[in-house]
Amino acid sequence: MSILLIPQAEHYDERTAILAPEGAFTYRQLLDASRRVASFLLDGASDLKEKPVVFLTPPGFDYVAMQWGIWRAGGIAVPLSLFHPRFELEYVLDDTSPAAAVVHPDLSNRLGRPAEERKLRLASSTEALAHPAGPVPAVATSRRAMILYTSGTTGKPKGVVTTHANIAAQITSLVEAWGWTGEDRILEILPLHHLHGIVNVMACALWVGAVCEIHPAFDARKVWDRIAGGGLTLFMAVPTIYVKLIDAWEKASPAERDQMSRGCRKMRLMVSGSAALPVPVLERWKQVSGHVLLERYGMTEIGMCLSNPLRGQRQPGRVGLPLPGVEVRLTDVGGAPVGAGTPGEITVRGKTVFLEYWNRAEETRKAFRDGWFLTGDIAVQESGIYRILGRSSVDIIKTGGYKVSALEIEETLLAHPDIKECAVVGVADSTWGERVVAALVMREGAGLDADALRAWSKERLASYKVPKDVLAFKELPRNAIGKVSKPDLKKIILRS
Repeated sequence: MSILLIPQAEHYDERTAILAPEGAFTYRQLLDASRRVASFLLDGASDLKEKPVVFLTPPGFDYVAMQWGIWRAGGIAVPLSLFHPRFELEYVLDDTSPAAAVVHPDLSNRLGRPAEERKLRLASSTEALAHPAGPVPAVATSRRAMILYTSGTTGKPKGVVTTHANIAAQITSLVEAWGWTGEDRILEILPLHHLHGIVNVMACALWVGAVCEIHPAFDARKVWDRIAGGGLTLFMAVPTIYVKLIDAWEKASPAERDQMSRGCRKMRLMVSGSAALPVPVLERWKQVSGHVLLERYGMTEIGMCLSNPLRGQRQPGRVGLPLPGVEVRLTDVGGAPVGAGTPGEITVRGKTVFLEYWNRAEETRKAFRDGWFLTGDIAVQESGIYRILGRSSVDIIKTGGYKVSALEIEETLLAHPDIKECAVVGVADSTWGERVVAALVMREGAGLDADALRAWSKERLASYKVPKDVLAFKELPRNAIGKVSKPDLKKIILRS
């Protein structure tokens, strides 16, 4: 078997792999369950031959068994988001044209009708897990393994395709850099349609024979209760989660605070990523937990590429050095490397870098220059350490650990009958990193009901894409050629 996670898991056999809402499960149980899922999906065929399979499953053992089962059948795993409305789920179904759609019984109402309308093979995860195990194909590491959707500057989400080799390279880079061992125990609270939770937390734990405790959803109090209970060695989250944990700690009694903080101090590592970590949050978390958060930088297309050190000084506001096996350089607009102290675009090369955008050959071509992936993020190297300055596009907003496209949100809002014009920007926010703000010009005679508009938006956009602030303008600021000036718009919003 060439899927590298499988022989790794076979080494650990009866060791506990997963603690989840469904119970405690060993590596052997995970291997057996994933083989049953693979046999079900194959349905008599010898190999799915890189056909996508979408699945909608709550975080837990069933999720992992489903993902591994798709891989073992030779398919491409496409995890769907629990937070996306029907419109966004349908977009993924239409974009991937999957061989099958597998859904947990508790979520069948969300995927059933869209799958039936598209005449897709629709199956229950319960049915897949109960299927008799049969032979599974050998799957080369060069084959496509996963599609994760990320919003790009074109507005519509793009499917980022990674191979089994890409995923293995991402895992081994982090295992080496962050000192993962089989003695580790990590709490998984991150969304499992996102690289952060899938690779950085879950796959790294299962690669080394560690225990991954999966919570169904983030709840600050429940997370603190688990941390205070002890036994965890690692914790990874986005800055927004740390802000919420700090708030819950501050509201707790002195005795509870002491127990919470002692739980943190028993861990060996706490990591922050998916968005810039505000220095005040880092400093406050150190007071609360005794940990200087390890900040790193990565994205769906490349996995992680920069990280502060496991041992040694971690610099606030910096994202460290290239990870093992990853090449990073900063370049100017023409693609020439820039020297220390000069801002440039982060470009990345290595085995961790994705294969392609699904069915988007031209966009894939434009994403690379001479074999280097163009991240669109600007950084500067100071004393060898990388500091992120911002993004080369004002239309990408990082909010709560998600990267979202302002253009996609604008396109959605313009479908509202009362909206004449709109512009969406990200404004600095201590909780969310950036909050999504929509500036609207309403049609004549139409008023702005912000609550009603947000409710309308939630039917069409994931919750983290829905504007947190909705502001009415008589006209939007524009430059000399008539294009909306988002830098000027941000200044107006900040002054208001």
